[in-house]
Amino acid sequence: MVKVVIDLRMVRGPLHGIARYALELARRIPPLEPGWQFVGLVGPDGVPDDLGELAPRIPLVRCSAEFLSPLEQPALAAALLKQRPELFHATSFSVPALWPGPLVATLHDANHLALNESRSRTRTAYYQLVVGPRARRAKALVTVSEFSRGEVSRHLSIAPERLQVIANGVDASFRVPPESELEDFRARRGLPARYFGAIGSIKPHKNLGVLQTIAASLPAPLVLLAGRGARRALGFDESIIELSPLPDADLVRFYAGAVGVLVPSYYEGFGLPALEAMACGGPVVAADAGAHPEVVGAAGLLVPAHDPQAWKIAAQRLFRDDDLRASLSAAGVARAARFSWDDCAQKTLQVYRRALGMS
Repeated sequence: MVKVVIDLRMVRGPLHGIARYALELARRIPPLEPGWQFVGLVGPDGVPDDLGELAPRIPLVRCSAEFLSPLEQPALAAALLKQRPELFHATSFSVPALWPGPLVATLHDANHLALNESRSRTRTAYYQLVVGPRARRAKALVTVSEFSRGEVSRHLSIAPERLQVIANGVDASFRVPPESELEDFRARRGLPARYFGAIGSIKPHKNLGVLQTIAASLPAPLVLLAGRGARRALGFDESIIELSPLPDADLVRFYAGAVGVLVPSYYEGFGLPALEAMACGGPVVAADAGAHPEVVGAAGLLVPAHDPQAWKIAAQRLFRDDDLRASLSAAGVARAARFSWDDCAQKTLQVYRRALGMS
């Protein structure tokens, strides 16, 4: 029986895009190949207990060291030697340097090498000494957009044809909710009837600071979804509404209830928040950078990432033009329907089969 270990060690705390990617694969690939054995590799504390439908249904084994900790590599090698899989899928940029077995690696982007604000001596050395050499010896490499294929190829000296692009998906739970749900959500969260949603984090490349100087002059209140304390860390006025991380059901309502969803990140390997917002009918304004043009296309407004006035003008257009909002909402739903986690899982399984010499 073929045994595949899927890396879930990055699943900890509030979900980010790479963690969601790993969890979606771990729940969708095993039913496609019931004759194989699938195991999830988790950190020493396991996975959070509030994952809901994303909670892994495959057996889980623990690695004795945290993801990207000083002892990660020997602990990862020990875990894989004990499991003896036919294939290990490294679903993030942490790859096993000390385990020589068959590897499929997903490299989502190269931001730690491409961006000065994300670069450090330690991270640069890790990519140059571990990620690059091990990736070049992998059975197969996956990335999530044409943008990332170019970035990974350039910064890690990997031939672009070695990287197969398999786009992320969006779950069916991200959908246009009824108005009654939106009214309930606004009431529970203390939100006004009309607001702009801004999503990201305090990381510099998420670029939420571009909204700081224009937030007070927007035609509707700005609601910030960027983690606890982000408002103060990013220098926003106390009048800006800040939400704590939301469960998926309320995230859907946050997107759908917004006059516009602002996604100013200037470096995204894929841009899952923009896709999820479109699936919910939220009109999207995104930076014209990274993979956003690939994902959003003509179904949203793309504006220069670092131009506050461009963001203000786009927000004003959405606020004043009902037809534009309706048009972008419908176009976003239609475009998001082209991105499926089931399709992602099926294509990834084909990568496994080719890596094992089965097709």
